[in-house]
Amino acid sequence: MVEITASAQDYLVELLSKQEGDDVGIRIFVSDPGTPMAETCIAYCQSGEEMANDEQVQYEKFICWIDDRSKKYLEDALVDYTTDRMGGQLTIKAPNSKVPQVSEDSPLEDRINYVLFSQINPSLASHGGMVNLVEIVDEEIAVLQFGGGCQGCGMVDTTLKDGVEKTLLEQLPQLKAVRDVTDHSLTENAYF
Repeated sequence: MVEITASAQDYLVELLSKQEGDDVGIRIFVSDPGTPMAETCIAYCQSGEEMANDEQVQYEKFICWIDDRSKKYLEDALVDYTTDRMGGQLTIKAPNSKVPQVSEDSPLEDRINYVLFSQINPSLASHGGMVNLVEIVDEEIAVLQFGGGCQGCGMVDTTLKDGVEKTLLEQLPQLKAVRDVTDHSLTENAYF
């Protein structure tokens, strides 16, 4: 699973000792896994705050919950702490966090992100734009947000309907629709 060095465990125990309550552990997860935006996170987690599917891992000095969806992205992950003149630094290395790992069994969110980041965003980047998945609602509607040159662009409706939505619905037939929640009144960096 996730290797946490002895120095990192000592550092985390020190941080945990400053929290209220005796049953505080940590939770490790990857936000936006399998995308260029992936970020590996460590957060405080009191007993009862963990998610139902989290895996509990007992380290030498504390309990850690590993997010179920993040497990495959946390393979070969290393948490380390090194001291320096300024005190020290906790580092998290998760070499698989940004690697797309999608299959027919992957969650719909992972498959949408894969299509966005491998096919749609490279085209939008030529105009300085991008689009991200915000959430999936009603199990079949992808809520998206445009950024960069796409935010406030006068052609965004065409891009959404003829490009993004068409591509997503063709490749992921279980999707029913795509919605844009971008505030397009901000036209400062708009391409058109």
